[in-house]
Amino acid sequence: MTVLVTGGAGYIGSHTVRALRTAGRDVVVLDSLELGRADAVLDAPLVVGDIADAEMVTRLCREHGVDAIVHFAAYKSVDESMRLPARYWHNNVDGTVRLLEAAIAAGVERVVFSSSCSVYGNPPAVPVGERAPIAPESVYAETKATIERALRWYEVTHGLRSVSLRYFNAAGASLDGRLGEDWSFSTNLIPVVMKALLGAAPPLRIFGNDYPTPDGTCVRDYIHVEDLAAAHVASLDYLADGASTTALNVGTGVGSSVLDVLRATERVAGREVPHEFADRRLGDPAATFADPSTAAAVLGWQARHGLDEIVDTAYRWHAAQSAA
Repeated sequence: MTVLVTGGAGYIGSHTVRALRTAGRDVVVLDSLELGRADAVLDAPLVVGDIADAEMVTRLCREHGVDAIVHFAAYKSVDESMRLPARYWHNNVDGTVRLLEAAIAAGVERVVFSSSCSVYGNPPAVPVGERAPIAPESVYAETKATIERALRWYEVTHGLRSVSLRYFNAAGASLDGRLGEDWSFSTNLIPVVMKALLGAAPPLRIFGNDYPTPDGTCVRDYIHVEDLAAAHVASLDYLADGASTTALNVGTGVGSSVLDVLRATERVAGREVPHEFADRRLGDPAATFADPSTAAAVLGWQARHGLDEIVDTAYRWHAAQSAA
C-alpha cells in the first residue's frame, strides 16, 4: 500500500506520516506548506502543491502507485471561517472534491478523512456517540459535515470507500520529542497555555467560568496526537479488508476542563500558568467528550495516553522549541 497524505507537513498529518512509515507503509506527502513545515515530514517524500490541482494530483497518484489517501489538508479556524466563509468553501469543500475526482481518475479506492467533532455542534448529551445529531455551528464545521456527506455519495457513485474520523481535541507531542504542534499556527488550548506559561504571549484568557460544569470552565476530550495517528493507520487497515464507508468518533471518553489542563501544566512545569477570566464565547458548548466505543469495536483501536502525558509531552516540546 502506498499512501498519499495531504497536509502531511502539518501537526496531525506529520505524526500520521511517521506512524505510517513505522508500520511499513510507503508514503508520499502533498502539502502547500502554507500551514505546514517541510522538516516535519522527516524522511518521507514531499511534493509542494495544492489539492485543487487535479492534473497534478492524478499524475502524483499514478507515479507513486497510490492506492489510498489520508486527507488532512484544510483550513481549520472556526473564527476565521465565520469571517471569511468563501475561503473555507473553496479550499475545504471544492478542493476536496477536486482531490477526490483526481484520485478516482488514478484508480484510488480508499480515503481516510480528517473530520471533526465540531460536526455535532452543541451536543444535547455527553458522551457523544455517532448517532448524535449533525448540527454544525460554524462554516468550518459545516465544511467537514459536507465532505462527510459527499464521501458517502462517492461510495455509491464511484465505489470510493472511506472512513471519516471525527476528532475531539488533538493535543500533545511525539513521545520522543521530535514532532509537536507549532503554536504560531494554532489556537488550540494546550499550545496557547504553553505560550502563556513560557512567556511568549500575554496571560491566558479563559472564556467563561460560569458554565454548568464542576469548576465552571468548559470541558473537552483531549486525545494524544500519537493515539490519533494510530487511528488513521487502523482505518486504512479497516478499508483494506473491504469494509464500507463509515464515520467514527476518535477520543478518550474522558472530559477535562480548562482548569484541569492548567493544573496538569502546573504540575509538570512546577509553576503557575498566568491567566485571567473573560466572558464566554458565542457557540462554545459547556461540555463535549466522546463515546469512543464504536471506534474500539470497528477498528480495534483505543486511546492509550491521558491528560498528564499529553501535557508533559507538549511542555517538553514547546520548552525545547522556545529555548532553541
